[in-house]
Amino acid sequence: MGQRLSEDSDPDKEIDVAELQEWYKKFVVECPSGTLFMHEFKSFFGVTDNKEAADYIENMFRAFDKNGDNTIDFLEYVAALNLVLRGKLEHKLKWTFKMYDKDGSGCIDKTELLEIVESIYRLKKACHGELDEECNLLTPDQVVDRIFELVDENGDGELSLDEFIDGARRDKWVMKMLQMDVNPGDWINERRRSADF
Repeated sequence: MGQRLSEDSDPDKEIDVAELQEWYKKFVVECPSGTLFMHEFKSFFGVTDNKEAADYIENMFRAFDKNGDNTIDFLEYVAALNLVLRGKLEHKLKWTFKMYDKDGSGCIDKTELLEIVESIYRLKKACHGELDEECNLLTPDQVVDRIFELVDENGDGELSLDEFIDGARRDKWVMKMLQMDVNPGDWINERRRSADF
């Protein structure tokens, strides 16, 4: 449900000046106004005609839009790329949590998680024509119930950030379910290769 959440990336590797300058050049070319708008973000990921993917990308855009002004400026852009391409597991989990916490309450309830899981199921089916084996075995409701059973430590029907992170680290199945969706890091790397981004 979040990007591929692994500790394989090198979070200690800093962005060098040449790479930052290259990102800025590409950003200015793609966003001459100096800001990235939602429609440009969707176009960047090639999901303008795919409703399921568009919903997911809108959630991703809101998570990257740190100041909530409905645009992504260059600093937010660099922070997003750095997180997706080099971020530590805990930072990626925090970002994923923020993306799932649609109402900004600081907790994820079953309705929010179910919306995400259903969106991911639809997205995977639309993009790949079929679901992977894990998705064929469990319905979205079953996935949500199992995640809450394994992660909701105090049984209050909501997942706090701490429960979310601890649950993902503690249980391999939960981590796999959190990796179920599209991987922004792969999308960005593929876009950089194919479009000379």
